[in-house]
Amino acid sequence: MGNYTITAPGQTYKVYIGLTKASSSDRTVNVAVTSPTGAAQGAQYSLSASSVTFKAGSVIDSIVVTAVYNAYVSGRKDTLNFAFTNADDGLVSLSNSFKLRVRGPCFEGDPELNAFKFTYPQTHELFGTSAYGPYTTTISAVTPLTATTGKITVTNIWDFGWGPIDFILDWTNPANRTVTVVPATSGIADAGTINSAYAGSQVAVRPFAGQPGTFSFCTGTIVLKMQLGVAGLGYFGSLYTVTPGK
Repeated sequence: MGNYTITAPGQTYKVYIGLTKASSSDRTVNVAVTSPTGAAQGAQYSLSASSVTFKAGSVIDSIVVTAVYNAYVSGRKDTLNFAFTNADDGLVSLSNSFKLRVRGPCFEGDPELNAFKFTYPQTHELFGTSAYGPYTTTISAVTPLTATTGKITVTNIWDFGWGPIDFILDWTNPANRTVTVVPATSGIADAGTINSAYAGSQVAVRPFAGQPGTFSFCTGTIVLKMQLGVAGLGYFGSLYTVTPGK
C-alpha cells in the first residue's frame, strides 16, 4: 500500500513492478486500475503507460501516476487498486496488486478533531493588556456534533485549577473557522481566583461579542476567546484570549 499526497501541480508517484525471475526475452506486464472511490483516469489521475515492457534480463520497472491537483484541493480522497498481469506467458509479478491512497494538501474542511486532544505546556493568555504564561492547559475531550461542528473541553484555563470549559468548533465555512465558548455561570471556579473581592461567587464565561476564536486543522493551532464575568454580578469589559501551545 502506498500514500500519495499531492501538494502542488505536477507532483507524481512512482509505482514499482517486479518479476519473480528474469527472462531471456522481453516481457510485457499489463497494468489495470480500478477505484472503489470513483476516481477516473483523465479526471482525477493519469498513468505514464498502461503496460510495462521488461527488457531481457531485467526484473524491476515502474509506471508513474500523476494526480490532477485541482481535483484534490477541496478534500477529495481516493483509492486506486492496481492489478498487474503478464501479457506474454503468464509469469507472475512479485506482487500482482498494489493499493494507492491519493489525497491533496491539507483541507480545513476535513475534520481531525482528535488532533486537538492534547496537553499544551506552552499556553499563553492575554486578559485585556495583561499577559501571562506559559502554563499548561489540556484539551481533555473532543466530541463531534455535526458534519461541520464539534465540541472540545479545556481544563486549567487561568492556571488556577479551574474546572473544564467547553467550546464549539465550527468549520461550516472552511475559510472562516470559528471557536465559540459555551456560556456557563457555575462549575468553573470560585470568582475569588480572579479577584479576592468576588470570593464566594462563581466564575462565568460567555462569547465576547464580535470576537470568536479560530483554529486550524492543518496546523493544529487554536485560539480561544471569551468574556469573563462573575455570576450574578456581570462581566468584565476586556477580551480574554487563551492560546494553547505545544
